[in-house]
Amino acid sequence: MNYKEHKSEPFWWGMFSQGGVIAALLIPIHIFLCGLAVPLGLIDPELLSYERITALLQNPLVKVYLCILLIFPLYHAAHRIRFTLAEIGLHSLAKVLPFLCYGGALLGTAVVLYILWVLL
Repeated sequence: MNYKEHKSEPFWWGMFSQGGVIAALLIPIHIFLCGLAVPLGLIDPELLSYERITALLQNPLVKVYLCILLIFPLYHAAHRIRFTLAEIGLHSLAKVLPFLCYGGALLGTAVVLYILWVLL
């Protein structure tokens, strides 16, 4: 891959690494808190009640946190899917794959931002 043809490549590798770190550190915490801690009785179910969560979602810092939690792993997945498809032999789609993968991540970003900042 020639650097002169792909000047955006370092940016996508940066998004890939940020998404991987966030996915590895933050998502397991949320899975534990929402999926395991309440059913096991480790935390009070009232802490995650509908009323409390909807009130929490009105805070802009919570919205920013959720944007980070949801958006960066999208770019991690897009980068991984792009290079996986290239490795399995889809060289004929080499020009289209970045647009499909990163376009999907951009679309996901728009959906997350719309839901968090417009609908909520």
